[in-house]
This record gives sequence, structure tokens and C-alpha cells, in this order.
Amino acid sequence: MPKKFTDPEAIAEDIIRDVGTNLVVGLPLGLGKANHIVNALYARAAADRAISLTLFSALTLEKPKPSNLLERRFITPVIERLFGGYPDLAYADALHAGALPPNIQVIEFFFLAGRWLNVPFAQQHYISANYTHASSYLLARGLNVVTQLVAKRVVDGVARYSLSCNTDTTLDILRARAQGAASFKLVGQVNSELPFMPGAGDLSADEFSAVLDSPETEFPLFAPPSEPITDTKYAIGLHAANLVRDGGTLQIGIGQVSDALAQGLIVRHRDNARFHEIMKRLAPDAPVAAETTGSFEKGLYGVSEMLFEAFLALIDAGILKREIDGVLLHGAFFLGPKSFYRALREMTPAQLARIQMMPVSFTNELYGDEDLKRRARTDARFVNNAMMATLTGAAISDGLENGQVVSGVGGQYNFVAQAFALRGARSILAVEATRQAGAKTQSNIRWAYGHQTIPRHLRDIFVTEYGVADVRGKSDADVIAAMLGITDSRFQAELVRQAKDAGKLARNYEIPAIHRDNAPERIVRALRPAREAGLLPSFPFGSDFTDVEQRLIPALQLLQEATRSLQMLPGLLWQGLTHQPDAADSAALARLGLDKPGDISERFYRALVGAALMRSRAKSSNAGVGTTER
Repeated sequence: MPKKFTDPEAIAEDIIRDVGTNLVVGLPLGLGKANHIVNALYARAAADRAISLTLFSALTLEKPKPSNLLERRFITPVIERLFGGYPDLAYADALHAGALPPNIQVIEFFFLAGRWLNVPFAQQHYISANYTHASSYLLARGLNVVTQLVAKRVVDGVARYSLSCNTDTTLDILRARAQGAASFKLVGQVNSELPFMPGAGDLSADEFSAVLDSPETEFPLFAPPSEPITDTKYAIGLHAANLVRDGGTLQIGIGQVSDALAQGLIVRHRDNARFHEIMKRLAPDAPVAAETTGSFEKGLYGVSEMLFEAFLALIDAGILKREIDGVLLHGAFFLGPKSFYRALREMTPAQLARIQMMPVSFTNELYGDEDLKRRARTDARFVNNAMMATLTGAAISDGLENGQVVSGVGGQYNFVAQAFALRGARSILAVEATRQAGAKTQSNIRWAYGHQTIPRHLRDIFVTEYGVADVRGKSDADVIAAMLGITDSRFQAELVRQAKDAGKLARNYEIPAIHRDNAPERIVRALRPAREAGLLPSFPFGSDFTDVEQRLIPALQLLQEATRSLQMLPGLLWQGLTHQPDAADSAALARLGLDKPGDISERFYRALVGAALMRSRAKSSNAGVGTTER
């Protein structure tokens, strides 16, 4: 039986007595970090340079940090409401400050996107790894402690602990320990908000050497709010929804595109005629096939490294209903808003039994029970995000050409590889056609780029807001032509020139007329009727933002765009100074503390925000927000 503790410092001292002063500590990716234990170990090592502490982790979660007055006034109440009481990780603060003690190392194989750019220590100690390889790297470094947040259940006086949100690498290294290939202490911290998930991660107390369990160390789970889905993201999600085969298998990553894909599938299933209308406006040349555009009679089976709220919506909609041995969905870790955790906690045992948390080696690979996996994963669609793509079909998803890491490979390569190994499977990589770089718009479809995550010999399907490029097995010229067809038209001519100059495209090639109007305005026009009808709400699965905050979000986004353009700001300022806000706008200004400006700076901000609210009103009223507070 494990030793029981109520004090983080005491459990840290016990770990050092048991293991020694050379600590190699594994921390779960994302939600499952035992923050109090980690911070106690960090403090102990920081105070005693004789202790060597290596923290091996991924996806360190941090509260948002506002950078200016408007961000601070908008996000601070949200942080207090959603993250109040969540203990910050001391090692993350030290990394940002460049103050990590010399006897402490922090190594990650996946970053929170963009958070560790230009942080030298983090960049230098990053390990590029497939998700499925992380556990082997951990063991090779001499892992001797794993700390993990767990859920607790007492049955007939006997405690059991669930790995809950993070079965991913923990189950794989526990298997290695059971086989005699590893030796480490598993240390748990109980959290009552964590759903107790059944299945492989439901462990007896004997698996643990120590457990921290106290009301004093309870804390609210990290719960990032859903972001509103833009027209661009909806267009990408709808194109992807048009590729999912009934009776197949679905994997999707987190983010607005995945939420848009899920909502697109729900519209396709519940109101198929309207779905066809939307797609006809969005992509008049898209093929129509009953098995990929009809409603879901057979249903889908879900297998995804990450489980999040959209999957529950697909179950509720009757789309995720193809069972494999009684299971609708296999996942390896989860993260989401408070409503998502609550929904899992409130499920009946029968409902929860249909969602099984597994090791990442199960979800992300075919090795082990390969025949069973192949039979289960029929007509799979693996849908993931990329930052950029080249005209010849390579994907850039995790880093920049100067070597800086934005996020990580994670499981993307794993799922691309499965798409080529499974019969009828496809990898779908979603890319926004453009991005803003200051005041300049740049194409995310590039002729070439000095870094690649997925090489061009694994090119399959790319989706932007402008359509679908099916490039598997195609010649370079055909691939280039297909990629040009989903490129923003402002950049097509230059890319055509580069391709022709390189001898990869015929000199007489011309982009078909149907692809020469790839402009953001066309996407807005195509989606407007569905937006106005409430079929494509900004928050399809609910929101942790209040009504007033939802009103502010598009205005602040518009204002952020305006700050990149010296020509737009004066017009906004003049409009704000010469027009009085209505009641709704006044409430939004009050939310930012700008209803009664106290100085010139606040008057300036009030005018800009007021004008942004007015300009965004029509667009936001057409967005069909739907559910507001969770």
C-alpha cells in the first residue's frame, strides 16, 4: 500500500529519501501534472544544490498573461473565474525569467504553441520526438519518479486510483516496469475534480509508492475556454467534414478547426439538405458522394490521442456510434473547459464505459494487437493542423526554419503513417491559407521552406478555407496545381512564377478560373446564410465567456488588426469620438472599465473600443453565437 501524505513538502522529502538526490522525474503531458508535488521537489532542489533534478515533460500549462491594458482588463476577470486557485508551476516561472538553478533541468518534447519561442533554455533542451517515442526516451534517461494527478474512488473500503486524463505515456512505462525493463516510483496527487475513468488506467493502490491526498492541495483543473470559430476555420472544418466516410474512423486534434469539423459533421447528419447547400456555396466543384456527404447511418468510431469536448458532442448527436468491443471512443489524454470535465464526471457507468483511456502506443500506432486495430480502424480520417505547407506537399507543423520550436511533432507523424498503412485511410492536414505578420499578409502555402514536419513523400490531403487538395500519389506538377487551387489568390501568381522558373510546372499552365477568386470575402459570403440561420455558431459547444465578453471578443480582434495598420486606426478613433455607444456597447465598455474614462489614455481606448464594437456588431450578430455561458 502507498504511504499517505497531506503535505507536499513531506512527500517531496520522502521521495528524496527513497530515491536519492539524483532525481529524474516524469511529468504527464498537459492536465495530469501533480503541481504541488512538482513545486515541492523544485523548491527542495532550488534550496539544495546537492540535489540534481531533471523534469521530463510536455505541454506545460500556464495561465494567460496579458500584454497590454485592454488585454489585462478583458482577461484578468476571466483568469480569476476560470483559473483562480490553479497553482502555477514554479519551474515555468523560472524558465521565463531565465532563473532556473544550475542543478535543475527541464526537458520537454511538446510546447504550448508559441509559448517558448525565444526562450533559450527551453529551446536548447527541447527533444524532438514522436509522441509514441517519448516514453522510451524517458526510460533511457534513467527515470526514477513519476508524479501524476489522479482521481480516487473507494469501493468496499479499498481505494483505487485512476490515471484519468493521462493514460498516454504512464501506462506504457508502467508496462515496462511490470516487464522488469524499468524501475521508478509512481507518486499520485488526488484531485476531486478529475473524472474517474474506467479501463486500463484504473489502478490498484499497490501501483503507487506514495499519494498526496488533502483538502489543502485540491485545486481547480486547468480549463482553457473555447475560442470563437472564425469563418476561415469553419470553411476548413466544413471541407474536412465533406471527406469523412460513414462507417469509418475519426481522429481529430484540438482547436477551432476541430470544433468546426465536429459542428460540420453534426449539420451534415441532422440537416443533410442544408449541409449540401452550405457546401454548394462554399465549394461548387466539390464531389458529392453519399458515403462522404450523407448522414451517418452506420456511424463513426473514434480513436484519438486527445479526447476533448467535440467528441462528446458527436456521441450526443448519434454520429460516434460504431462500437468496437462496446467502445465508441479510445483516447490517450484529455483537456478541455470546465463543462467537459463536469460532463465526464456526471456520466453513468454505462456511458463512461464506452469511452476508454488507453496508452498512446494504442491510439497512435498499429503495433500490438495489429489485426484488431486494422479491423477497427476502417476508412480512417486523421485530421490535424499544420502551420504551413509547400507547393510540393511538405507540411510545416511544429517549428520555424531558424530552428525555433513552436510546439512539437506530437502524434502528427504517427497518424500520417497510419493513414498510409491502413486500407481506405487518409491523412488530412488543415492549413489556413494566410497569416498576418505585422501589417503584412503572408501566404501559408510556400514554394519552399527550410523546415519540415511531414515530408512531401507522405503528402496526402491538404485543406484550406478555399478547398481540398488531394495529392496522394500525384506527380509534382499535379500536386503543385492542386495546391495552387487552395492558395489565396493574392499569392497565386508569384507561386506560379516560382514553380515555372524551377521547371516544375509547364510554361503554359494557368490556374482554372474557379480557383482565381480565393479571397476571404468569398468565404464570408458563402457562409453568411448558414451563420445567420444559426447552423454555424461561434461557440457550437457552449462558452465560458459571458454574453458581454462574447460581444467584446470580435471587437478586440478587429482592434488588434487595426493596430497593424496606421491607416485604419485614425478612422476608428474618429468614429469612436463622434458616435455614442448604445446600451449593449456601454455594458461592454463598462466590462473593460472604460465607461467612465479617467485620463487621456482611457478616453483614447474608449473611443477605439467603441468604434470596434460598432463595426463588429453586424458581423457578430450574423455569427449565431447560440449557447453563451456553460
